[in-house]
Amino acid sequence: MTSSALNGFGALRHRNFAFYLSARLLGTIAVQMQNVAVGWQVYAMTGNALDLGWIGLAQFAPFVALVLVAGQAADHFNRRAIIIVCHGVELLCADSVAVHARRFQVLWPVFAALALFGAARAFRMPTSQAILMNLVPLESFGNAVAISSSGFHVAVIVGPTVGGLLYLFGPAVVYGTAATLFLLAMLFMGLTRVEQPAIHKETPNWNTLLEGLRFVRSRPIVLGAISLDLFAVLFGGATALLPAYASDMLQVGPHGLGLLRTAPGVGAALMSILLAFKPMSRRVGYWMFGGVALFGLTTIVFGLSHSFWLSLFALFVLGASDMISVYIRHLLVQMETPDTIRGRVSAVNAVFIGASNELGNSSPVSPPLGSAWCRPSWSAGLPPSRSPPFGCGASRAAPNGPVSGKRMKAEAVDFNRPTHGSLDRRAADPETRG
Repeated sequence: MTSSALNGFGALRHRNFAFYLSARLLGTIAVQMQNVAVGWQVYAMTGNALDLGWIGLAQFAPFVALVLVAGQAADHFNRRAIIIVCHGVELLCADSVAVHARRFQVLWPVFAALALFGAARAFRMPTSQAILMNLVPLESFGNAVAISSSGFHVAVIVGPTVGGLLYLFGPAVVYGTAATLFLLAMLFMGLTRVEQPAIHKETPNWNTLLEGLRFVRSRPIVLGAISLDLFAVLFGGATALLPAYASDMLQVGPHGLGLLRTAPGVGAALMSILLAFKPMSRRVGYWMFGGVALFGLTTIVFGLSHSFWLSLFALFVLGASDMISVYIRHLLVQMETPDTIRGRVSAVNAVFIGASNELGNSSPVSPPLGSAWCRPSWSAGLPPSRSPPFGCGASRAAPNGPVSGKRMKAEAVDFNRPTHGSLDRRAADPETRG
């Protein structure tokens, strides 16, 4: 293997990250398989498209209700143990649906299992984000983010395909296979050794629960990064309309719809692999704004296109451009946050991501119009102290208040060194840090 290949996959040399990545890959494939089976089975039972919306709501409602509590748990308990328990709950949900797959005549057992699944996801998502920083050295973190993202998108592509093929043998086969993958994910996480700092013992209360929100609000860089993504996807999400576009505008069948759904994931996966070999370290602000602008442009192209191949290419570029902003946002959020509150900040980030995805899919604003409006106007309409300082490189927030535009241009974030020690004075306190 060449030196460049070793550098591109350098994070995999760290044993604990390799086990974590294996667990995440298997767990994501299992989730995607289960989603395919549940959707097909529910629609086959009722023939009502509205029930498909209830599937998403059954998982999203407990997620929103519990995610901030989950972030606090990630800061107070062993993160590896939380992820193992979450995979165990997901395994039980898959088994429960598998048991009833051949004989249930009502939907409430399915929705009950999905609600429990959503609760487990609420705890797993912020914990998985927070734990990554504990698995690799700081100099390998950017590479680990890129590899983890590429693995996720590969799983998103593979999972529905495998789930659809296995569904030919019956839904119980899909659920049983998903349960097996969740079990393997638990085993891989059990083999992972997490170098998590000693947990600071503080009494959980409303004040500590909202610590992540206060931190995000006080950091223009973090607030700008996650808010930009929220508004972009909220008004620019095109995937929810893919069935209608495929049928009415592009006039292609299920095979064409499958290709359209796969295209953004392929684009994102290839971009994340490219970022693993060519990580960004300079002028990341230009890259981030360029990525979101290209996301909006390709959404408009998709919305106006009547050509299947042009639409397919637009979705491919859309996924690749979105991966750029996801990569930069993840680096900024994790590296700007002290470990003592990383779980709570990750929970806030998860709320933004979940809200943008779920609400964006149900937004009455058409994707072309919404995407064109929100991306340039969002940052332009905010006062300087709150607008995301990415225009001339991702700038660091000053510890003593807002910084001027000139200082923002000069102070670019260095992704190869820690930043949270100078941003949060509590990070210097040994008891607070652990």
